[in-house]
Amino acid sequence: MLFYVNPQTLHPETVNENAPSGVHELRGAVRFPLHLSVNMEEHPGDQAETRDISAAGVLLHCHEEYAVGSTIHFKIVMPGQSMGADHDVQVECTGRVVRSTPAGDKVAVAAIIDEYRITR
Repeated sequence: MLFYVNPQTLHPETVNENAPSGVHELRGAVRFPLHLSVNMEEHPGDQAETRDISAAGVLLHCHEEYAVGSTIHFKIVMPGQSMGADHDVQVECTGRVVRSTPAGDKVAVAAIIDEYRITR
């Protein structure tokens, strides 16, 4: 099992110039547009999906709302080939919600990933 604690606090490398007016979005890592299934532990029936993901954070589309500042626990199943493994890999994450906004019939939840653990 691999365990990771994010050493980044607020040391952004880039600012998203396309963020809505009045919103300054800080990013500290390159994001990849991956759509992966996510199990949210706070709401077991909430099958979320990643919209993009980086080493430092994730944007999820959820069916439930999560309060900004709250801690969330979720599991992402990564395709084995993307992780250099023969089988799919489960990543257990702990994160902090930094943004929660409506996204059609879902809620877009942005979170900083504070810890993750690769379990299989």
